[in-house]
Amino acid sequence: MTTIAIHGGAGALPRSEMTTERAAEFHAALRAALLAGQRALLGGGASLAAVEAAVVAMEDCLFFNAGRGSSFNREGRIEMEASIMEGANRRAGTATLLRRVRNPVQLARAIMEGTPHVMLGGEAAERFAVAQGLRLEPEEYFFTPYRWDAMLKLRGTDTTALSEDVVVPVAVNPAAMGTVGAVALDATGHLAAATSSGGTTNKYSGRIGQACIVGAGVYANDTTCAVSCTGQGEAFMRGVTAYDVSAMMEYRGLDLARAAEIAVRERLPGRGGLIAIDARGNVALPFNTEGMYRGWIDVAGNIFTAIYDTVQSSPAV
Repeated sequence: MTTIAIHGGAGALPRSEMTTERAAEFHAALRAALLAGQRALLGGGASLAAVEAAVVAMEDCLFFNAGRGSSFNREGRIEMEASIMEGANRRAGTATLLRRVRNPVQLARAIMEGTPHVMLGGEAAERFAVAQGLRLEPEEYFFTPYRWDAMLKLRGTDTTALSEDVVVPVAVNPAAMGTVGAVALDATGHLAAATSSGGTTNKYSGRIGQACIVGAGVYANDTTCAVSCTGQGEAFMRGVTAYDVSAMMEYRGLDLARAAEIAVRERLPGRGGLIAIDARGNVALPFNTEGMYRGWIDVAGNIFTAIYDTVQSSPAV
């Protein structure tokens, strides 16, 4: 039994700004990321490889606020972060304050597997990426007009925003997504989670968000669940939300759906959502924003994607 779920960020475009054509592009991008993760699970592949593959697909897509489509800070620069965690032994790796690493989630895994540490940041992390043979890109690779325009709308203010809070005309708005993530269950019963982000628009230089914080933006434990969070990072850090879901399952005996719902609807001190999966392949995807870009493949292989309340489905491939 294998299954996978992904998110492309809480904080979707307002319904008034969403066209049929744009929605179709978003659903296609989510489906492509799901299939990338599913391919990694085929033939007994590990959940860790699956979440990495799904997140890489989203980091390479301009639609998502991670990797290539990352938001700009108030100095007009990109600072990315990512994390990955496996549920079998709770090993984790995270990277932060990255400016040139093409796929931050790959660096997070390299830190987990190649160092005695959990987190590396900044120039030192990028030197380690080079030593590991990971791909760096020029800063121009990460430039997208929509992200730049969104930052300019807030420049000079002390506001830092989710994508949905900085609405510009759809004609110049190829993306309005947030943090990306994936959770997966493999055939051996092991769970894994990964999260990657370009952060919030107009953030302070040096700001670190939940996407690289174990327990806040990512968590995996084979005895409970795997979780990836998206939204206002500071709220998830204050709520230790990813771990909160696991703790409610472990210590209160709640099932995944109830624990995830409480974590987002009752205990999260801010806006956002999460995706989670348990050892039986149950999936939960609660959010408290207008929408959350999300998708999942069930244990039968059926594919589902959603932005708001309506879910699109297609048969197993």
